[in-house]
Amino acid sequence: MMDERRAGPPQASSAPSGGSALHAVKSVGAQCQWIGLAGPTASGKTAAAFAIAKQHALEIISVDSALVYRGMDIGTAKPTAQELASVPHHLINIRDPLHAYSAAEFVADATQLIEDIHARGKLPLLVGGTMLYFKALLDGLDDMPKADAAVRAALEAEAAHKGWPALHAELARVDAVTAARLSPNDSQRISRALEVFRLSGQPLSFFHQQNATKSIAKTPRHSRANALICLEPHDRAWLHERIAQRFDAMLAAGFIDEVKALRARGDLHLDLPSMRCVGYRQAWEALDGTSPMAELRDKGIYATRQLAKRQITWLRSMPDRQVVACDAPDAVQQVLDLVAQARAA
Repeated sequence: MMDERRAGPPQASSAPSGGSALHAVKSVGAQCQWIGLAGPTASGKTAAAFAIAKQHALEIISVDSALVYRGMDIGTAKPTAQELASVPHHLINIRDPLHAYSAAEFVADATQLIEDIHARGKLPLLVGGTMLYFKALLDGLDDMPKADAAVRAALEAEAAHKGWPALHAELARVDAVTAARLSPNDSQRISRALEVFRLSGQPLSFFHQQNATKSIAKTPRHSRANALICLEPHDRAWLHERIAQRFDAMLAAGFIDEVKALRARGDLHLDLPSMRCVGYRQAWEALDGTSPMAELRDKGIYATRQLAKRQITWLRSMPDRQVVACDAPDAVQQVLDLVAQARAA
């Protein structure tokens, strides 16, 4: 499963609204454009991406903050070795789980890859569900206060006393937009949002919106033109069933053994972004004995559903996206038609 992804504010898109929102993607030339394929976990992004690859010369850039980690294959639903070999992939297996991978690093890496892929005469196809990465690439990085060790330590102390849900409630009072997109137990991102507010007196969402406006004004047209196709379920129950099936398949494939191997290293712990990934956190806690192993399946499925809910909230904040109902019988064909439309424009 994917990580408990960071959320962000409604983002501005440089693409015009309406059916022509998908711009032409030039294989080579001055315009440096790309097509994005986004959607919640288990929405069928991988299948759609490989269907696109059968019709277009492309390379895939992963927009997934869990797939960057080596040794985390089963629980992230990482493409198989055969799939990775069939189409060039980027930003997968590039980081040890001990080391974090930031949105800033993603933007730098993805920007260079988009240029390189164009230079090879191919289409850059960005696929994933880490919406913060899409936002950072589309809108740029936020000009906000840097981390402050003293403020962060104070927040940790408060959380130890009151619990993260209480701090989430505090965040809701000062920054309802950000709080609405975070789990009450998302300690890392609740801490950062409150840290920003205490340092600046402004909510995190203010900086996100401010940066989006600046980005659109400053970013050259050729580098910010984009096409974004979003797979979103018409019937949430359909997605919930797929999430359950995927989690069961992970367990059958040896997910618990994968987490045991990560624990056996001795240098990983639950405070790391990699180990906060949905599924991994729940399995780690079950192996620790802090959560009953018998409840792992239900807790893992529930956490994944909550992740999907946050991802869908993200997607709905993107007004210029092209929506495809992922539970439609012809969903993949609809995606193919939109890509063809984009390339022919």
